[in-house]
Amino acid sequence: MSIASSHIQPCLWFDDDLEEAVRFYTAIFPNSSIDRLGAGAGEFTLDGLTFRAINGGPAFPFSEAVSFAIACEDQGEVDYYWDSLADGGEESVCGWLKDRFGLSWQIVPMRLYELVADPDPQRALAVSRAMLGMRRIVVAELEAAADAVGPR
Repeated sequence: MSIASSHIQPCLWFDDDLEEAVRFYTAIFPNSSIDRLGAGAGEFTLDGLTFRAINGGPAFPFSEAVSFAIACEDQGEVDYYWDSLADGGEESVCGWLKDRFGLSWQIVPMRLYELVADPDPQRALAVSRAMLGMRRIVVAELEAAADAVGPR
């Protein structure tokens, strides 16, 4: 095997609900498929990224130490992924949530990255502070926080 042909593939350890999780995720993300399921293991693709997964039992639950970030084009995408993945899960702060299987996600609008990179450090700080007070990130509120400091 050539090093150049290697690639990284996430492998997820579920308790005993692998099939339910795979069906849940592939219903949410575009360009997704269930590639193989059976005997407590599987492979599936979410928006072009292939995952491996196993039913390994309760020994190693998910934690926030690993999360998947979704960079969203607009508020509509933020809302779609937030509502879909939080269904049956647990909302956290700053755009983080845990889905019903305990997997952590960061739902982040691209506009946040633009605003915190503002050349005016006061505007960038105001945006960061606004984001820290949110659960779901709301672009209009980030923009309002920046504009409250002053126009660009």
